[in-house]
Amino acid sequence: MDLNYTEDEVAFRDEVRAFLKDKLPKELSDKIAANKMLTKEDYDLWHARLDDQGYLAGAWPKEFGGAEWTAVQKHIFEEECARAHAPRIVPFGVAMLAPVLQAFGSKEQQDYYLPRILSGEDWWCQGYSEPGAGSDLASLKTKAVREGDHYIVNGQKTWTTLGQYANKIFCLVRTSSEGKPQEGISFLLIDMDTPGIEVRPIILIDGVHEVNEVWFTDVKVPVENLVGEENKGWTYAKYLLTHERTGIAGVGFSQEGLQSLKRVARQEMQNGRPLIEDPLFAARLARIEIDLMAMATTNLRVVAAADAGKAPGAESSMLKVKGSIIRQQINDLARRAVGPWAQPFVSEQLSDNLFHPGPDYAAKATNVYLNNRKISIYGGSNEVQRGIITKAILGL
Repeated sequence: MDLNYTEDEVAFRDEVRAFLKDKLPKELSDKIAANKMLTKEDYDLWHARLDDQGYLAGAWPKEFGGAEWTAVQKHIFEEECARAHAPRIVPFGVAMLAPVLQAFGSKEQQDYYLPRILSGEDWWCQGYSEPGAGSDLASLKTKAVREGDHYIVNGQKTWTTLGQYANKIFCLVRTSSEGKPQEGISFLLIDMDTPGIEVRPIILIDGVHEVNEVWFTDVKVPVENLVGEENKGWTYAKYLLTHERTGIAGVGFSQEGLQSLKRVARQEMQNGRPLIEDPLFAARLARIEIDLMAMATTNLRVVAAADAGKAPGAESSMLKVKGSIIRQQINDLARRAVGPWAQPFVSEQLSDNLFHPGPDYAAKATNVYLNNRKISIYGGSNEVQRGIITKAILGL
């Protein structure tokens, strides 16, 4: 298999690089490079610039205003954005809900919501996980009871990423208790301003407010906000998750993280020599780099297969597991590289320019290490992914 880019793909890569050079604000890129927290205004600015260029809906079908990128083009775009320290596109509306609406939504839902996703008028968050229904999502208990032309929703969602910024939430709710658990789930679109909704912050281990609890108490949702058919939400949920897990290996982020780690290791000293020359550290670094090169090649094979019309299977699970392990190994080695300077971290340093006694690159090492422990959990925990691999590939 030829894993080199075609002339058209190289031209597309050059186009993306020129756009990033011209339109990515330096102060925003610097924030990403320094692992600073982004504000809603930061996300909105980048969202608007991508939309103006036609890159926001690059992967959407042309009939919905997209550019219908190939899987390789999408991979190139994400790789170049990571290299340039551009913010990730907030995925909930653009990359997760939109494909579901395009495949299963009514014409009215498509005409109303898709333009609002692109304009930024609607900021979506995801209402899937619950305290007792994370990886075992089918056991969710948030209930929606139909009363006339409304559903009455009661329950709780958790780990709602950036829900503090959202004005809309798409939710999996239980509309029937009969049959298998998966058979009684529906997919609802809910306005976050509806009476009875409460958003409560969850402070993560690194001190950051990134995720939330969302509580529903007798929340009235119009029946026309049901996507597809009642009790068919599990089908739509699985379809959405295939899009959530696209690119979940995070190859571009790992590649940029590795280069950053090498820069740090050239500056930190160990026994009078640059840390990168220390045999033990160099061996650990080489092991990660070898694994990353192998994963990048595998990722390109999966992308090439997707371009050829083959749906990704257990390979996505393999990439998710390996990708999360590699990113966490890079974070761990970066923390070890700066030694004692990684210890006195303050969560406020992620957003404010507070004094740090060590070098600038050391100020966030522990924060990033702690925050990225989540990578092996979200999008389907690594334990669940290993189960998929065991069943689908090994037949056990």
